[in-house]
Parts: sequence; structure tokens; C-alpha cells
Amino acid sequence: MQTLSTPATDRADLWSITDTAIPRRKTRPVRVGSITIGGGHPVVVQSMINEDTLDIDGSVAGIRRLHEIGCEIVRVTVPSMAHAKALAEIKQKLAQTYQPVPLVADVHHNGMKIALEVAKHVDKVRINPGLYVFEKPKADRTEYTPEEFAEIGDKIREALEPLVVSLRDQNKAMRIGVNHGSLAERMLFTYGDTPEGMVESALEFLKICESLNFYNLVVSMKASRVPVMLAAYRLMAKRMDALGMDYPLHLGVTEAGDGEYGRIKSTAGIGTLLAEGIGDTIRVSLTEAPEKEIPVCYSILQSLGLRKTMVEYVACPSCGRTLFNLEDVLHKVRDATNHLTGLDIAVMGCIVNGPGEMADADYGYVGKQPGFISLYRGRDEVKKVPEDRGVAELIDLIKSDGRWVEPPAPEL
Repeated sequence: MQTLSTPATDRADLWSITDTAIPRRKTRPVRVGSITIGGGHPVVVQSMINEDTLDIDGSVAGIRRLHEIGCEIVRVTVPSMAHAKALAEIKQKLAQTYQPVPLVADVHHNGMKIALEVAKHVDKVRINPGLYVFEKPKADRTEYTPEEFAEIGDKIREALEPLVVSLRDQNKAMRIGVNHGSLAERMLFTYGDTPEGMVESALEFLKICESLNFYNLVVSMKASRVPVMLAAYRLMAKRMDALGMDYPLHLGVTEAGDGEYGRIKSTAGIGTLLAEGIGDTIRVSLTEAPEKEIPVCYSILQSLGLRKTMVEYVACPSCGRTLFNLEDVLHKVRDATNHLTGLDIAVMGCIVNGPGEMADADYGYVGKQPGFISLYRGRDEVKKVPEDRGVAELIDLIKSDGRWVEPPAPEL
């Protein structure tokens, strides 16, 4: 699948919001480096490198690879103070050898000091409420008293406040990233292993941030099971709306796996919520090279009419009426035109359903009779040509309309 091949900052003209019937939930704009999440901006695509952050050159290369194919925000893991300090060099080297890239630091496990250090070098810090302040489990515990609950809440505020103040004063952002699999013990005891516990965990942190006049916040409610993920995000949106909160939501199915099922699982979760108007930024989490995640993100967004970053091909599934090898022809048409970002091109096997079902396409390639195909501009038939000239004649038609651009030269 084709992805864009020029640096992300040069592609803003291709990424305007397209016409869509999906009413999106209104959210506040949150700036992350040069990118804005929410506030009616296009849904932002994110991923995460898998290089060790201490590997400066490897991390810079991984970030660049992602950014060059359309990843707008890149996350890196920061498990230690050394990793946090390494980000200063990574950021500097990106600026010197490539360009600035919006960076997010992932901080876990009692990471207060690490978070404060890394906040100096990145555009956003992601914390996990279930791990940010460690709660030592008690084997014989049966409940949390209100006093115990409040006491831990005070400890969380004490640990969180310095980071919030630092990010607030630097005009940077935070993601409150709740994971179903790592809820704090008191949330599990109080609400159970439920979406409600996930939502309450996020709200606790949001309210602390608001009390410190910090609002550059993004929230995620990830789970590895799609029904749990859907329930958590829907409930979070509902609770925020009731409380007058308008924070953007970062969508993802965590630990989705790999291959076809990983893609289907991610699409089922992310696509369903986007179709409901929920979600401002997405990450597809595959057990594959990070670069494999970006085409899936854009395919989800394009299929919903939320981004237009590649050619949209409309093609019938083929049947007994099909007058040519539809699969082969579709490949030939795609190979010849897949650089024409913004066009809709239809390849239909016969005249029975073709013109009607491809009516929204810019151009159509339709089986007319054995050995011949008809070319369409929108709903209008332009000409009938021999099948062996079909692709060339389609290119000539696009050129005659002034909509053709030459494909980029292949990389050496």
C-alpha cells in the first residue's frame, strides 16, 4: 500500500479535512510540536519506534523513517534517567540532520524524576495513571477505605504536580494514557476490572491537572480486547461531556498482534469509534516494524473520509458478468496511477452495475463488451477503446483534464 513519501511538514496541502457526514466530537486543540491534536484538525497519525533510546543514531533513523512515510508524532520509551537525557541529543540530531519532529516520551513505573527531565526535551509526555505512583498490593486486602483512597490520591497529586507545572510553563502537552491491563489496585478493588475503573483513573488525573490550570491534555483508554476498548472510550467521552471537559482522545487497540488479524482488530476498534465521531489521534499497535502501522492508519482514515492521502480505488468483486481479468486490470491501473493523490478511480467488470456504483469516482474503467472497455469521466462515458489500450487511454484522459502529474523518480 502506498504511503506519502515527502516530509510531513510539506504535505499540509494534501491533508485538509475532506467532506464527511461524520459529526466529530468537539474537542480543544492541543499543540504537540508543529502538530495540533483536536480542535477540528485532521485526525493525527502516531507510532512508536522500537529502538533503544540510548542508541542515538538508531533512534534518529527510526524516527525519520516513520516521519517520512506520514507519521506525524513519534513516541519513544524512556525507562531511565539516562534515556531521558539521551532525548536531548536525539532532538538536536534530528534538527541538524533532518528536521524537527514532534516527540512524545513514554514514562512508566515511578517515573517522576525521569518525567521532569524528559519534559525538557520533548513536546509531550505520556504517563500511565496505573503505574505513575506505585501502590504496593496487600495479599489480605478486601477493600480500600475512603481514607486510604484519599491518602493515595494526595500522593498522586504530590508526585504529579511538578510535572504538570513544568509542562504547563513550557506550553507542552501530556497524554493521560490508561491501559486496561495496568489499572491501579485501588481502582480494581473499587470499580473492578471494568471500563468504569479506567474512566475514573483518567478523571482523577485530569482533575489534578485542571486544579493546576493545565489543560494541554490528551486522553487514551486502551485495551487489548475491542469490546472493552469501545466501552471505555464511549464512557470516557460521555463522562467528559457531562463534566464540561473537551479533551482530545487518542485511540488505539493495544497489543493487537500482527498480520491480517492485527489489522482487522485495530480497524474494528479505531474505525468504529471514528465513525461515531470519537477520536482525534490514532495509533495502530502491531507486532511488526513500526513502519507497517502507518498505511493501516491512513487506510482507516481514508475509508471514513477523514483524510485523503492516496488514490481511492473503487472496484467490484467480480462475477460471471465480468468481461476481463478484473484483478489483473486493477493492479495495472493502480500501478499507473497510485501517485495521483486525491483522485477516485473505479475499475468495474461490466456495464450492468458499473456506471451506477462508480458514480462518485473521478474516472471509471468499465467492461463494455468482450475486448473493449469504456472510460468514464464522472458519470459520463467518454469513449470506448480496445481492452489492450485501456490503461494508456485512461492516462491520456487524465492528462487531457490537466490532472496528471508525473510519478516520482524511483529511489536509487
